[in-house]
Amino acid sequence: MGPFVVLVLVLSCLLLLSLWRQSSGKGNLPPGPTPLPILGNILQIDAKDISKSLTKFSKVYGPVFTLYLGMKPSVVLHGYEAMKEALVELGDDFSGRGSFPLSAKTHKGLGKYLLDLFPILVGIIFSNGEKWKTIRRFSIMTLRNFGMGKRSLEDRVQEEACSLLEELRKTNGAPCDPTFILGCAPCNVICSIIFHKRFDYRDQNFLNLMKKFNESLLLGSSTWIQVCNAFPVLMDYLPGSHNKIMKNFAYIKSYVLEKVKEHQESLDINNPRDFIDCFLIRMEEEKHNKQSEFTIENLLENLLITVLDMFMAGTETTSTTLRYGLLLLLKHTEITAKVQEEIEHVIGRHRSPSMQDRSRMPYTDAVLHEIQRYIDLIPNDLPHSVTRDVKFRNYLIPKGTTIIPSLTSVLHDNKEFPNPETFDPGHFLDESGNFKKSDYFMAFSAGKRICAGEGLARMELFLFLTSILQNFNLKPVVALKDIDTTPVGNMLGRLPPLYQLCFVPV
Repeated sequence: MGPFVVLVLVLSCLLLLSLWRQSSGKGNLPPGPTPLPILGNILQIDAKDISKSLTKFSKVYGPVFTLYLGMKPSVVLHGYEAMKEALVELGDDFSGRGSFPLSAKTHKGLGKYLLDLFPILVGIIFSNGEKWKTIRRFSIMTLRNFGMGKRSLEDRVQEEACSLLEELRKTNGAPCDPTFILGCAPCNVICSIIFHKRFDYRDQNFLNLMKKFNESLLLGSSTWIQVCNAFPVLMDYLPGSHNKIMKNFAYIKSYVLEKVKEHQESLDINNPRDFIDCFLIRMEEEKHNKQSEFTIENLLENLLITVLDMFMAGTETTSTTLRYGLLLLLKHTEITAKVQEEIEHVIGRHRSPSMQDRSRMPYTDAVLHEIQRYIDLIPNDLPHSVTRDVKFRNYLIPKGTTIIPSLTSVLHDNKEFPNPETFDPGHFLDESGNFKKSDYFMAFSAGKRICAGEGLARMELFLFLTSILQNFNLKPVVALKDIDTTPVGNMLGRLPPLYQLCFVPV
């Protein structure tokens, strides 16, 4: 038997296996476009604008439909009603976290995969079941104890805002790319929560951490990584950027473990300094509970990965929103002028903004909401999964099926937000100019998997942006008509194009 015949037989077997898996696993899933063997519907999706492809499919198959990303089915939720019914009304059933199946190498001594690419399998973001509930509950409680929504955490953010302003003054009004500075500020807030320490923006350890995170995020958003997510076997046989990501997180892991050891040596159980201390104290309290998630054996798996979760969720998303927000304000000078007028009226020039000011600043609040709505940072959310066999709208979705919530379909709903592709703070203002809430504002997702750091993110966005506009005018380096606010799409999110501006002291 020649090699060509063998190859044909192998490919035929793979095709038959693919067809069998697709048909046997389908059950009573919602309708959707016909998948190709092995590839599924990948070739029918625009990798540069996945949300646009989902909207196109929804017009044919309705608000709930099935896509095959490779050989596994995913159910897409499109539109507010489907999202609300699934994520909120049936929140427990849809509270699982869909996995990114491209796994990193095993951690030494653990004998199992710990990290799911991008980059966490366990911890807050990518864990499931009782583990997720326990760690999420602990994390939220700890953040609250350290001041989420209270003065102590606000003090930390205000302190960082002062450092941010100082860095911006050093630009002396010259053109600059704000990416690095705006990344440092929220990262330092997270560092203060986790390590009880903020870093100078030129500290080499800080710069190394920032570099590793930013590089991994960029690589994790690439087409190659998404192909590996659909076909994880490729990682075992082919070189690629996944190896670089593994090296980056090995570096970050090593740094965090070093800090954990320092905390263990100086721990005072009666005076916790930060998140790591709280975890270690909880570990000591539950040392006789063999079922506890807070054990030496779980130290790496839970503490380390939860810390990585907080870095990724609490740093990159906030800094990107800030960077995109400044670009929009640079373009829409009339909106910026109104925000600065409100800042002048409510806060003035001689004190720092505080969270108490927000309730008296409806226009600024509307602008912040509109920035998040308009940029649609993570169009298709992080993947969910169903925790049991679920009957949903006369379909039967098997346990473990991946759920893709289209946040774009809600944030850009043209009935709730007229002209959704237009940047307009009026979307969140009533006729009297008062702030108007909207149930369609799902920038932080919805239901059981809503972002655990939502309160911190809202605080940072308000205090950082108002502090900047209180102290600086934004000056473009090109004509207003040439400022491009079109997002640079990638496989995971929508990023602003690179740009420069001048921070001119008021």
